Amino acid sequence: MPLLAKLGLSFDGYGEGFAEAEWIPTELACNPAGIVHGGVYGVVHDAAMNFATNSAHERVERATTLDVQYQMIRGASAGDVLRVRGDVTRVARSVAYVQSDVHDAEGQVVSKATATFILRRASESR
Repeated sequence: MPLLAKLGLSFDGYGEGFAEAEWIPTELACNPAGIVHGGVYGVVHDAAMNFATNSAHERVERATTLDVQYQMIRGASAGDVLRVRGDVTRVARSVAYVQSDVHDAEGQVVSKATATFILRRASESR
């Protein structure tokens, strides 16, 4: 997704039910004071959790966001080195429950989120 790259996000780790990324926020991700805009966290969390959900089960063709809730715990600025991780906490037949965290270089939580995704499995008719 070109938007994620423009925000400074680069996914570099995937596994069954998780996705990880390095995030060095660009100026585009920030308000005029150079602080990451709150809404950008929503985009970052949604992407991390969506990628984690899609990697959770080989029969998941597509996951669609039903809801996302996130909090900013501390501020981050353009150029900060951050880590993002999305993890599936539970997969039911048609719904996945997922969480995501953003940490700074010292391991402090910058932002956290939870979400629910509806699943379309490969075996379902279109």
